[in-house]
Amino acid sequence: MGSPGLKKAAAKMRDAGVDETAVEVFAHYYRLLEHGETGMIAEDTIEPLDMPALADVDVDEAAAAEALAATVVIKLNGGLGTSMGMDRAKSLLCVRKGLSFLDIIARQTLRLRERYDARVPLVFMNSFRTSADTLAALERYDALPVDGLPLEFLQNKEPKLRVSDLEPVEFAGDPDLEWCPPGHGDIYTALLGTGLLDEMIAQGYRYAFVSNSDNLGAVADPRVAGWFASSGAPFAIEAVRRTASDRKGGHFARRSSDGRIILRETAQTRDEDKDALADLDRHRFMSTNNLWFDLHAMKKTLTERQGVLGLPLIRNVKNVDPADSSTEKVVQIETAMGAAIEVFEGAQTIEVGRDRFIPVKTTNDLLVLRSDIYAIGDDFVLDQVATDVPFVDLDGDVYKLVGDFDRRFPEGAPSLKEATALRVRGDWTFGKGVTVKGEVELDEAPSAQRLDPGTVLGG
Repeated sequence: MGSPGLKKAAAKMRDAGVDETAVEVFAHYYRLLEHGETGMIAEDTIEPLDMPALADVDVDEAAAAEALAATVVIKLNGGLGTSMGMDRAKSLLCVRKGLSFLDIIARQTLRLRERYDARVPLVFMNSFRTSADTLAALERYDALPVDGLPLEFLQNKEPKLRVSDLEPVEFAGDPDLEWCPPGHGDIYTALLGTGLLDEMIAQGYRYAFVSNSDNLGAVADPRVAGWFASSGAPFAIEAVRRTASDRKGGHFARRSSDGRIILRETAQTRDEDKDALADLDRHRFMSTNNLWFDLHAMKKTLTERQGVLGLPLIRNVKNVDPADSSTEKVVQIETAMGAAIEVFEGAQTIEVGRDRFIPVKTTNDLLVLRSDIYAIGDDFVLDQVATDVPFVDLDGDVYKLVGDFDRRFPEGAPSLKEATALRVRGDWTFGKGVTVKGEVELDEAPSAQRLDPGTVLGG
């Protein structure tokens, strides 16, 4: 198995009951890390990528319905929302009218089945920390499980490694913090190791549609399914155009050496290439993390590669306790699931509208989602009713954590459909029916402030 650090890490994983496929994949990346691999992608090795738009593609309705019927929907649901102060699955957050992310996802799926008379299985990739809460929340939806497939499978876990010697870290205060997920690129390892990939194929399904559970725009759209099926591609990712707020994020590119499409994440960008990363004219498209793949192509490739898909390494350095910067520095070995696009010959990307990319990563995003920017129809699909989505920037010292955020909006979110920007500095509590128009900035005051019900800001 190699070095002492790798032997200890592998033994720790086996003792914890981690699947052997996951142990072998971890060992592959450990060796890369040990030999100095950083996963960096230099700007002079890539070229900008252009792509077709879904809006310009003709998709036959019958073919679209047929493709949807052959699709399994997988939601990544392993996150706890710790950056927002949560200790349960982030998908349990209330979004609208007492409905959580999970409620809306379940209802979207059930309505989709009714409309297209298709099975459309819904499967969650949970972590050991989100599994119980998620399954309990879904118990009310008796019709959600599909015969022959489970409602969930579990992502793997791996040891955090000390920066000093790459040996598994020990943290007596909370042994759970000695472990981390391997990034969402683990989905392929987990599908193979649990046998779920084989089971989906045996049940007659051909495609998988994968997205994050905190992105309610990621509905299994028959048009996208039809486009993917007719393309013959083994793998595809939905993309959106980058905006000013996306300058620091990852993007698509084409690798000069072999012409393959790649996904470069921020953590894979050298400091000297950060200006190019932020160049929205050069690198115009980013991933929605909504991806499609052919189950047979995935099985064939994983088999040929003995379970190691070979995604680019992401070396993530953090504190063993993310909430305490004084704790020991550790390396987390991660991969991104979208990076699999470079593995498959003939993989494609397609530009979609921003209505398919509504992620909630911060309370800024949550405020927009809870506001009147979006309406929820009978099909539980979000419909953007405002012309534009406003820029929201809430004071992180006051609003970052969900509990603190909720206390400042006790009567619900303000109206934002006529707003272009809302910046809040300091501690402001919003009364019922507050309306924001145009660009508004609330400045910090010597003490906490409260906006009266019905207040109109700006305009």
